[in-house]
Amino acid sequence: MILALALPWIAGIALALLDGRRPAVAWTAVAVLAATGAALAHVARGPLPVVVVTGGWPAGVGITLRADALGLAFALVSVAVLLATLAYAALEGVAERTLPALTLLMAAGLVGCFVTGDAFNFYVFFEVSMATAFVLAGYGRREREVRATLIFAVVNLLGSMFFLAGVAALYHLAGSLDMQDIAARVGAAAPEASLLAAVLLFVAFSIKLGLFPFHSWLPPIYRDAPPAVAAVLAGALANIGAYGLLRFGGELLPAQLALAAPALLVLGAASILYGAHQAVSVRTASEALAYSAIGQAGYILIGLGVGGPVGLAAAALYALVNALGKTV
Repeated sequence: MILALALPWIAGIALALLDGRRPAVAWTAVAVLAATGAALAHVARGPLPVVVVTGGWPAGVGITLRADALGLAFALVSVAVLLATLAYAALEGVAERTLPALTLLMAAGLVGCFVTGDAFNFYVFFEVSMATAFVLAGYGRREREVRATLIFAVVNLLGSMFFLAGVAALYHLAGSLDMQDIAARVGAAAPEASLLAAVLLFVAFSIKLGLFPFHSWLPPIYRDAPPAVAAVLAGALANIGAYGLLRFGGELLPAQLALAAPALLVLGAASILYGAHQAVSVRTASEALAYSAIGQAGYILIGLGVGGPVGLAAAALYALVNALGKTV
């Protein structure tokens, strides 16, 4: 598991010093992503969950990695999306020297999000992924792409602020940043305080996922970004929002999730209807994909609103299949 996290980090930093437009550099990055996926698949074959504290530090001091079925499924799908996208770019000819390195660093951030067992480290890996996404979003450097990148950066930085405030609220409630400790202790906290943390986290992940009415950044990015970048953002980066809602809502804050079920069902239905209406109203395929993605995110919210093992499993399965579908 440490290898799956370290490989894209080390290779991404090393390849940042080289010209990614050279075929050898691009295919090296493809090989690293393939090795990362193989390492994750090897972890998935063993007994789960797998818990590792990096550096030999005691629990609570070192970075805790915890791989379970949910996290590994999202990690494998995200790495597969990045692998397919980068292989396509390598075959077509990479236009920007930093693309292979940025793709590897995004893979490192995403894998870290999906296998970390610590809420604050989730935020750190979350920001690594977003930082690479900000650069990739302006990949073509044309005026419309820079404009879309500005919208994307401003809105998602706002989401990051909400998420960090939510993590701070969880720490105040549980006295720990370990996700297992938070899940065990947050139930004893005052309902008002825990509900505030849940709302902050919900807004943060809804922005990342592009749910209505938190979707303002999504259509310009899908419309104006190059196809390879749009595939990365839609098929890999958006997984953070779906995974965050499932992990923090379904595992850490299940009582608050159940309390908000009617609101989730209403918002999910609104997102589905709005996305479908807008998708049939636009003239370009990229805009149709953008608005359909907003509607598809609503189905994930419907699964969360239904709740229980069946609802959460349906939301997770739909999120994973949808990520692959948007990439194709």
